Amino acid sequence: MPGLFQKVQQFLRSPQGRKYADQAKRYASDPKNRAKAQDMINKFRGKGGGHGGGHR
Repeated sequence: MPGLFQKVQQFLRSPQGRKYADQAKRYASDPKNRAKAQDMINKFRGKGGGHGGGHR
């Protein structure tokens, strides 16, 4: 039984996976979107988001 990583690799090699990968590359090329993504990564890593605010 293939592991999760192998399943992801298989998906990314499929036509639909390539479509989503290309879409992600286009999204990542926009500086505003890169900043949003970095902000989310920092939140998950516990480094804060820099935007204040708390839980709602």
